[in-house]
Amino acid sequence: MATEQQPMTPPEQPGETRSPTERPGANPPSSQQRAGTDPSSAHMPEADEQAAALDEMRDRWRRALADLDNLRKRHAKELERVRAEERARTAGAWLPVLDNLERALAHSDSDPSAVLKGIEAVRDQAVEVLRGLGYPRYEEVGVPFDPTLHEVVGVVDTPDAEPNTVAQVVSPGYGADGKQLRPAFVMVSKRQE
Repeated sequence: MATEQQPMTPPEQPGETRSPTERPGANPPSSQQRAGTDPSSAHMPEADEQAAALDEMRDRWRRALADLDNLRKRHAKELERVRAEERARTAGAWLPVLDNLERALAHSDSDPSAVLKGIEAVRDQAVEVLRGLGYPRYEEVGVPFDPTLHEVVGVVDTPDAEPNTVAQVVSPGYGADGKQLRPAFVMVSKRQE
C-alpha cells in the first residue's frame, strides 16, 4: 500500500518563528507581502490624502459661502444706497413744480386768466420733469393704433379718419423706447362699413 508523502520541511530552529504563509500547507505570500508592504498599510496614506483633500474642499466651500453671503449683503446695501439717491434726485426734480403750484395758489384771488396761465406753465414744467426722467409725453392723434403705446377706452365712428387710428386722446401717455410709465388712453376710429 502506497502512502502519500509530504514534502519535508526543515524543522524550526530554537527562537525562529515562521509566519503562517511559510508553514507547510499555507497560502503562498502575495506580491505585496513579498515586497514587504501590508495591504492595509498601503491604503492608509491614500486615505489620509483623501481626507486631507476633503477637508480642504470643505474649507474652500465654507469660504466661498461666506464670500457669497458678504457679497449679497454688500450688494443689498449698495442697491439701497442707489435707490435712496434716485428717490432724492426724483423728488428734487419735482420741488420746483411744487413751488410753482404754491405760487399759483397764493395768487388765486387775482385775475383768473393769469392764474390759468400760471397753471399751464406749471403743467409744462411737470411734463418737462417727466421728460428729463426718461418719460416723454405723447398724445398724437391720427397715428395708427399701437397696443404697446395705446390703451383703447372707446371706439368712434369717424368717416374722415383711417380705420384703426387714434381719433382722440383721453389721457396722454408717458415713456419711450420700451420704458413705459403709462400708455395713452385713446379713442380709436372703427372700420367703416
